[in-house]
Amino acid sequence: MITKLIFVCTDNTCMSPIAETIFRNADHDLDLEVSSRGLVVLFPEPVNPKAETVLATHGLIMNNHTARQFKAEEVDEQTLILTMSTVQKRRLAIDFFINDNVYTLPEFAGIHGDVDDPYGKNTEAYEECYTKLYDLMQNVIYRLLYGRLPDIEKSEEEPHNNIISGGEKT
Repeated sequence: MITKLIFVCTDNTCMSPIAETIFRNADHDLDLEVSSRGLVVLFPEPVNPKAETVLATHGLIMNNHTARQFKAEEVDEQTLILTMSTVQKRRLAIDFFINDNVYTLPEFAGIHGDVDDPYGKNTEAYEECYTKLYDLMQNVIYRLLYGRLPDIEKSEEEPHNNIISGGEKT
């Protein structure tokens, strides 16, 4: 049973705080300890102003977020870790020896690919990142609530993704 959810990105100033904020503000009955962390946090810094602006345009407020470094000590067997990219997922395995209950956010949501990092780009890129994270979060929440992904029509051309099976332990 999952009791803790950690969203992970590189520096914890953009993508993982946006994902955390979307999850916290979503309408669900999940009782989880939710946080976000970065793989390379050299010093505590606030969320990226463009990320904060995009969240505010959607009526979401991030209160006093400060970037925090990922620490293996915060993880136990009931922790689900969702990274923004395959590279970040690999870093958890290589640098922290953590492989269990680690997925990319798209992978956990039943989608192929990574979340594109908008860092250093214009506000439109941050809006696109928000939209992708929001859309993915709908499947993440559904999977956490019901133990499976929502039933959707799959094209025969789409490769099989083994996380779609309902019997998989999360």
